[in-house]
Amino acid sequence: MLQTKEAFKARVREWAQKLDVQVQVISMRAMKNKWASYTKTSDLLIFNTELLDMDKEIGDYVIVHELLHFIVPNHGKLWKSLMRAHLGEYEKLETMLVGSVKHEHLSKRYQAGKD
Repeated sequence: MLQTKEAFKARVREWAQKLDVQVQVISMRAMKNKWASYTKTSDLLIFNTELLDMDKEIGDYVIVHELLHFIVPNHGKLWKSLMRAHLGEYEKLETMLVGSVKHEHLSKRYQAGKD
């Protein structure tokens, strides 16, 4: 394990503050089909525990990806420009996530526009 649940949740809170997003509940659990999910009605964020075993930069990609959905509900031009503004060439991180052999069952699904 590269990081603890507590450390990951602290990272989510840091990014939420940077993005000026109010997060009510951060949860982590095993997920079969997603890296994360966001429920707008309750501002609930759930992250896959498999992210704890991945590089911090990939975790940041998933965190920012989900937090931006508080602001932008889709993966259109605004979402992409915000991703780039906060993570630079985020596509490289996306490629790393998608190319993760250990997590292949999730990686192909979690590309911009397919979560």
